[in-house]
Amino acid sequence: MTPQHNVTPATDWWRDAVIYQVYPRSFADGNGDGMGDLAGIRSRLPYLRDLGVDAVWLSPFYASPQADAGYDVADYRAIDPMFGTLPDAEAVLTEAHRLGLRIIVDLVPNHCSDQHEWFRRGLAEGPGSTIRERFHFRKGRGENGELPPNDWESLFGGPAWTRVSDGEWYLHLFAPEQPDFNWDHPAVQDEFRSVLRFWLDLGVDGFRVDVAHGLVKAPGLPDMGHGEQLKLLGNQVLPFFDQDGVHDIYRSWRTVLDEYAGERIAVAEAWTPTVERTALYLRPDELHQAFNFHYLNTGWDAAALREAIDTSLDAMRPVSAPTTWVLSNHDVVRHRTRLGGGLDRARAATLLMLALPGSAYLYQGEELGLPEVTDLPDEVRQDPSFFRAAGQEGLRDGCRVPIPWSGDAAPYGFGTGGSWLPQPADWAALTVEAQTGDPDSTLELYRTALSLRRTHPALGAGDSVEWLDAPEGVVAFRRPGGLVCTVNTTEAPVRLTVPGRVLLSSRQLDAPDGDFILPADTTIWWQE
Repeated sequence: MTPQHNVTPATDWWRDAVIYQVYPRSFADGNGDGMGDLAGIRSRLPYLRDLGVDAVWLSPFYASPQADAGYDVADYRAIDPMFGTLPDAEAVLTEAHRLGLRIIVDLVPNHCSDQHEWFRRGLAEGPGSTIRERFHFRKGRGENGELPPNDWESLFGGPAWTRVSDGEWYLHLFAPEQPDFNWDHPAVQDEFRSVLRFWLDLGVDGFRVDVAHGLVKAPGLPDMGHGEQLKLLGNQVLPFFDQDGVHDIYRSWRTVLDEYAGERIAVAEAWTPTVERTALYLRPDELHQAFNFHYLNTGWDAAALREAIDTSLDAMRPVSAPTTWVLSNHDVVRHRTRLGGGLDRARAATLLMLALPGSAYLYQGEELGLPEVTDLPDEVRQDPSFFRAAGQEGLRDGCRVPIPWSGDAAPYGFGTGGSWLPQPADWAALTVEAQTGDPDSTLELYRTALSLRRTHPALGAGDSVEWLDAPEGVVAFRRPGGLVCTVNTTEAPVRLTVPGRVLLSSRQLDAPDGDFILPADTTIWWQE
């Protein structure tokens, strides 16, 4: 039975939505085994409603051997027992909709687990098996096929090929436990349209599409032609990323999404060389949003931020798609640490982001001002890229430490059975409990900012900003309706004239009277 869809109808709700990413392992533990789960998520949904977000994005909870924290999916229609059951997932959907929250789930279409039924059958049936055609199996190079079929590298380090016992090789752009699908095969395309409908029938409001740029590979799988280690985001033109053929896939998906009431959406994780290439995924008959990694990778510099904002807005305007803004997620160092400057800079960056036109993404725990955990012992690490000599830095565990809810000691209300990654001993002041009701806390700053963003007509949707003259190192722009956002990115105070009323500031300020001093790493919203 499909859960009732009680979210208040809204036209194009996703254009200005604030979407909160839940990493299920690390959000809340409902059964006391030290691992976050669906029951824990359900119990904390009122917190997310009160925070003021519009939708919740859940990272993968599918049946998986967990070789890459659930991004190696063995069954796209089943829940991994560590997270609960399918009725638990339905209960999360029902409760979220009752509270007025939408739910977006991760979808991982580039690759599956090596324990997926198709791949296991392909291995068992051997060379020439028709089911192997749903993946990229190839004979090797060299006199006896002992060399990989081409020079592609895994993003986790080492060759992107693994040889099986019968001598053939299979492609995996990530871990060897994550074989890539062959999206030229009609059975793969049919299967994922079926998976979309399965979750849409259960009531999900959309999908975050993992590695959306990677599904289609260049014909013939040609050599890359250079030995540079791959990065997720760069300006390389690569034979396995951002191929034009992906767009036919997403047009077919959009047809499926549009069959369902309630404005169901798809969000692309598309690492492309330029924002203009990203915009191609968002043409009116394709996907709805894409993560703005170009903004995430911009440093704390006024000129660079202004350029990134202009470039992002300019790229989305021709395809009538909203720009998205994001500072942190489960794959990058938390922005409090990454930007330098500590909590003051992180708070200032958040208010800047929330004042921009479009949709904003928050990562669990950033509203508590959590820093990256940089001193995890090697023996507790679980990120697969940490265990490889090359590839990504292997530091993703530091942003995945379970978040603190209450109490003076770990696990800080996360659950009754500890936490799968150790929490720092000095997080007591960062818990939800400690920050609630404290007007100076980061949590209350987020709550106030999100409330203003929801109610102020100048915030949220739109596709442009009006830049204002400002001292060097200061970003200043006006939104329609006379709301001005001013950001001091320098390391020194700046004297400004504010001919209006301050609505919100990222740190406590003396009440301004015309001219006033804007401290370093501070953002203010004011009304003309």
